Amino acid sequence: MPPILKIATLLLAYLLGSIPTAVWIGNKFFDTDVREHGSKNAGATNTMRVLGFKPGLIVLLIDVLKGWIAVNLVRFSDAFVLGSSDYVTFQLLLGAGVILGHIFPLYANFKGGKGVATLLGVVLALHAPATLICMGIFLIILFTTRYVSLGSMAAGFAFPILVILVFKTTTPPLVIFSLVISVLLLLTHQKNIERLLNHEENKVRFLKKRNKEE
Repeated sequence: MPPILKIATLLLAYLLGSIPTAVWIGNKFFDTDVREHGSKNAGATNTMRVLGFKPGLIVLLIDVLKGWIAVNLVRFSDAFVLGSSDYVTFQLLLGAGVILGHIFPLYANFKGGKGVATLLGVVLALHAPATLICMGIFLIILFTTRYVSLGSMAAGFAFPILVILVFKTTTPPLVIFSLVISVLLLLTHQKNIERLLNHEENKVRFLKKRNKEE
């Protein structure tokens, strides 16, 4: 693949990630900028808190799809051998581009979300079996604690364990990436960790049991 085409594909991944799903849906259908409410984060979780479960679910699905599509842009090139280190490396670059776009969206004054949903789409395209197991871990923790942040971090920590120890992946770029994910999630959730330790973290409301009197 010519360098100019590689750059263009990476730029396309960034522009795809820059689609501010939460911001556009909030402004278009609810006349609300989710970045001004709740955790002030333009992601699926805050959308659920501010606008409700259904809008949040739509944002989640679209943001996941952004990551999955971006990584699979590599399939339009015949310059790489499927599964090779070069192939995976370019997939990772595309993944980095789409996540960067989500966190710093060109179309929303560079104020986006944390990129967890988009990251989910990226890892789903990179290693679906390990990702599906991590999704199971996330859901178990979410439904038992109602903390999205805790579920996200636990799933992130589990990913490299599954990739390296369970599925015996030996492709260096993927192994390194799986380890980076854990560190990345830790860094992007520092405030959440502080709130969890102080018992101040917000729980998702749609999982809250309603009182019979309500």
